Amino acid sequence: MARMSLSNRSRTFARIQDRLIDELIGISRGVIADGVVDEQEAIFIGQWIEQHREVADKWPVNVLYARLVEMLKDGILSSDEQKELLATLRDLTGGSSLFQQPNRSTTLPLDKPPPEVAFDGKSFCLTGRFAFGTMLDCEETITEMGGTVAQTLDKDTDYLVIGELGSPDWVHTTFGRSIERGVELQSQGCLIKIVSEEHWVDCLR
Repeated sequence: MARMSLSNRSRTFARIQDRLIDELIGISRGVIADGVVDEQEAIFIGQWIEQHREVADKWPVNVLYARLVEMLKDGILSSDEQKELLATLRDLTGGSSLFQQPNRSTTLPLDKPPPEVAFDGKSFCLTGRFAFGTMLDCEETITEMGGTVAQTLDKDTDYLVIGELGSPDWVHTTFGRSIERGVELQSQGCLIKIVSEEHWVDCLR
């Protein structure tokens, strides 16, 4: 029997990671459906992550796990921590319920507080679907304001703008590869800013 090549193993592992992250998003949606996250639910999510080490170090699972560990280190999930965890899970899932259509984009990777958005001479990459208009509408608006639009995200991009609505082209329901890449570039020290469509529109005014 022929051995699986290294590239095939890598692709298979990536597909497994994607499936597990989708599963975690689904679990998170179920947990927040009643608008409350209790201690047992927090422990369950933490245990799920520990049982799926394939994704424990991958964004956004690593962010969620780090927050859970910090919250539960004293063995108690306080009311303030419950509210914070609920907000984190809403960020992860785009605040959407199990039955909400269309899916909304994750807000977890957004820069906080939102940075000032300058346009003149700046490079923008857009991802997701925009309530503002079509992708062409958004691109034309950026060029009219003196900016440029990059089709792919790299270390020279100034802003990654996440559309309010999830894209059917995304690998996950609430985010895709561009968002993963943006988080990765930031972790490497790149100065790219990740902003929401809402904040981007506010800065147009």
